[in-house]
Amino acid sequence: MTKGGVLDKKSKTKLMSKINFISLGGCQENGKNLYVVEVDSLLFVLDCGIKYPTSELYGVDYIRADMTYLESRKDQIYGLFLTHGHEDSMGAVCQFVKSFPKTRIIGSAFTMALVEDLLKSKNTPYNPKNLIVISNKVYKVGESGLTISFFNTAHNIPDSYGIIIHTKDGNIVYTSNFTFDPNQHQADYLSMFSALVKASSGGVLALLTESLGALSEGSRGTIFEFRQRIENIFVTAKGRLIFSLFSSDLQRVQQIINIAYSFNRNIAILGRKTQRIIDLGIKMGYLKVPEERLVNLRFIDDKNQNDDPNLVVIVTGERHEPYYMLQRMARHVDRLININERDNIIVLTNPYPGTEKMAARTLDMIYKVCTNVTTFTNDLLPESHADREEIKLLINILKPKYIFPVIGEYRHQYAVIQIANCVGFDVKNNLIIPDNGDIYNFTDGQYCGIVGQAPVGEIMNDGDAVGEVGEVVMRDRELLGEDGVILLSVNINPRTKKIITPLQIVSKGFAYLSEHPEFEEKIVDEFQNVADKYLSQPRIDWAEFKSDIRNAESRLIYKAADANPIIIPVLISTDPAHLLVPKIDMSDTKKGIKKAAKEAKEKNSATKANDKKVVSEKKSETTKPKKTLKPKTVKKPTKTDSKEKTVKKVVRKKPVKKVENNTTNE
Repeated sequence: MTKGGVLDKKSKTKLMSKINFISLGGCQENGKNLYVVEVDSLLFVLDCGIKYPTSELYGVDYIRADMTYLESRKDQIYGLFLTHGHEDSMGAVCQFVKSFPKTRIIGSAFTMALVEDLLKSKNTPYNPKNLIVISNKVYKVGESGLTISFFNTAHNIPDSYGIIIHTKDGNIVYTSNFTFDPNQHQADYLSMFSALVKASSGGVLALLTESLGALSEGSRGTIFEFRQRIENIFVTAKGRLIFSLFSSDLQRVQQIINIAYSFNRNIAILGRKTQRIIDLGIKMGYLKVPEERLVNLRFIDDKNQNDDPNLVVIVTGERHEPYYMLQRMARHVDRLININERDNIIVLTNPYPGTEKMAARTLDMIYKVCTNVTTFTNDLLPESHADREEIKLLINILKPKYIFPVIGEYRHQYAVIQIANCVGFDVKNNLIIPDNGDIYNFTDGQYCGIVGQAPVGEIMNDGDAVGEVGEVVMRDRELLGEDGVILLSVNINPRTKKIITPLQIVSKGFAYLSEHPEFEEKIVDEFQNVADKYLSQPRIDWAEFKSDIRNAESRLIYKAADANPIIIPVLISTDPAHLLVPKIDMSDTKKGIKKAAKEAKEKNSATKANDKKVVSEKKSETTKPKKTLKPKTVKKPTKTDSKEKTVKKVVRKKPVKKVENNTTNE
């Protein structure tokens, strides 16, 4: 990782008054922010994030934006500029580095530390020289006259920045996530105002403002109020305190740690990824955790229950992970913490889209074990997105010529129209609600409308090994989740075109078949009808054979059960005769027959040789017992068992004589 200075001294691109703005992700949705500002032939990429899937996307871990447009113009990408360390802004950096390994990535110190940690955890090769840390907040882009500056923003993660691209036609301001709360953690409040005022004095061509909080109005929680409520819980609590937070919300984590320290309580932080983030925060000075109060929990056993009433447990994770960990604790299957009736549970995690049911189910499970539960709703938590009044203040400070609401769903973007209208902004002509893929053009400082389309889409990723998941896979997963799967397996002789084993039917998740076992006969009959058609043909087309079986069985099952399970036919080509008869070269019949006869003759001679070898081995075996029997005959028998020994001696002699007679006959 290198310190930043002038980003590219070799660039000699002449600045022109043609500017394009493209959203590849982040508009009319929540997450996967990826925006592109094109000035002349240079592309400046703003953020590269992911979004989490909804409940109907079975097995998908995260979704990222399609980068086909950037790949088609990879030589023109000047750099990727990251605003902060949340995954909706930098979660897809690994895929970006794989596609553009030589492209520079610019961000704050803490953001770039998280990027480097993410690349290492995903085993993504990268060049440390391409990870540039912001040093002086103002950069010159070669000799083009174009400069880029950064300004501090108040957000719930340290080192958050907004970006200003200074062009000849005016400034383009991208705020990312921000608030004007002066109490936000690690935010230089005064420098934020001064940077915005300075940008306004140079003229703002376009404002790219976040809109996720545009529907929020009225009173909301502040840091001071949040601290007071948490302190009241500490005062009244008599047992352990268990907090659930998201791993990226370092501001709230710091507040809980500070309050726990003031009450002389021990602190335990649980969460796989959170530990890495907190270690980075402590190492870089963004988090202050008293070492004398930080404890490492041991696994629960007969001697250790981790039930110290003076303990504060901070349960963290991403998306659904805090709820999942609380469920394990409530069911007493967690290895570190088991919730009991004396505990105090404080939920500071508002559910992400797609996790609402899991959050409600988690609370229900906790209440069965412990009723001391406090849930902080949105109006009680400090907001990390600009509300209506703050967006009004931003517009009044910058006085932009055009406004593009980004980072939000359509209802949030539309709310910015009402907000801008309140401050007298020309929303009819100068406020544009962007959509992903549209290319918006400015020529000589004037908005010229949509001039093209960029390919956009959602790339669904299922783990690191599986990779990208397509629509066909998602449709199959949906069918598996709804109606199950039926496997039809049979062995067929391709030479005789006969079915040599009965049809085996295996069903998973298809309840109708277990309730109506007689329906299996209809499945077998339908299979036989299709098989008769194909096995009567001179040549079997196995692909069409399977396809027709799938279609016929699907129609039959849908009529009977009103269900559409996945049908998987398995046709195993088996020829028993081929497995037993030696292969003969039939290219030349006479040669093939002679070759087979020769092989049979050699086999016969080899058999005779083996027989002789066996006989000789038997002969050697018969001579050896004579030597071994002598010591036994020398031993004098006792009176009680002399008769038995005599009988045994006679029995042993007979087989020896028989073998000797056989050898002499041969």
